[in-house]
Amino acid sequence: MKTLITAALGLVLSASTGTTADLAGYDKFTFEAPHRAEKISASIWYPAGRKTYQGLVGDNAIFKGSRAYIGAAIAEGNYPLLILSHGSGGNMDTISWLSSGLAQKGMMILAVNHPGSTSGDSSPRRSIKVWERARDLTALLDAFLANDPLAKNVDRDRIYSMGFSLGGLTALHLAGLRTDKQAYVNYCDRFGEAAQDCLFFKKGGVDFEALPQADFNSVLRDDRVSAAIAIEPGMSYAFQKETVEGNQLPIQLINFGDNDSRWKAIDMGPNGSNLGEKLANATYVEIEQGSHFSFLAECKPDAEKLLKAESEDPICSDPAGTDRAKLHKVVIETIAEFIK
Repeated sequence: MKTLITAALGLVLSASTGTTADLAGYDKFTFEAPHRAEKISASIWYPAGRKTYQGLVGDNAIFKGSRAYIGAAIAEGNYPLLILSHGSGGNMDTISWLSSGLAQKGMMILAVNHPGSTSGDSSPRRSIKVWERARDLTALLDAFLANDPLAKNVDRDRIYSMGFSLGGLTALHLAGLRTDKQAYVNYCDRFGEAAQDCLFFKKGGVDFEALPQADFNSVLRDDRVSAAIAIEPGMSYAFQKETVEGNQLPIQLINFGDNDSRWKAIDMGPNGSNLGEKLANATYVEIEQGSHFSFLAECKPDAEKLLKAESEDPICSDPAGTDRAKLHKVVIETIAEFIK
């Protein structure tokens, strides 16, 4: 069913599911993946059943962090599991507002730091290897379900892939959509520097024609994933047509802003890739305010000044009238409604 929802920031938020703690539980671990030389960092958020000491996750000079009970016992029960992929240059902890909020609504969120595409370890030439990101999530799910004590609390019939920006592409890869190298080359040629993702990769010297087609076009579906959530995903113009038209999984697509202001690279509306209309079982959600960077954590008071001084991207600058905290609450509520 194709649905268009315009979500207002005045949306009434439902109460979170009841647990014995007022914060979510959080823990970190590392795991091995057959396609990586080094161990990968991961985290798990979940409904806390006991209070332990509090920690502030994802707090730094730019972003506000989220409080959690570190290593707390999980609240009794079985929960849906969301496997989360961050955007290019981001990391699992600076989007902790999302993981924390969803965990407090009765979900488990398994997240990863993608090597070569994570804060402090990111380059265009490594980030373009999008197939490695999907394999990271599959290896993470393998390791978690096989080895982690919290795996017994996972509802194995309710495993979802979820991601933002390039991580949104990763979530869709696990849901069965396949990218096409030539379609992506054509997209970059068509829009040039108006396509923010292509510009980012070109600045790093990426030669799109030289991308390994077998990898870029490969099957990355994880059959354990029963649905997907993609927030402002990258490369939505570059999917193989048959994998879009033949996909029957429930998929939630979320865009910020309006059709006139939205980045070309992530626009899934009628002025963009129109992915929401092309997928048979998609729910396409437009949240009326914000921009791509509004998904990132709330910024500290001096953050914009610090970013300007370092000539960094304006990741703390939102469109006029945007309340990032309220927008985040709408995102959490929108995803929670989809998961029900």
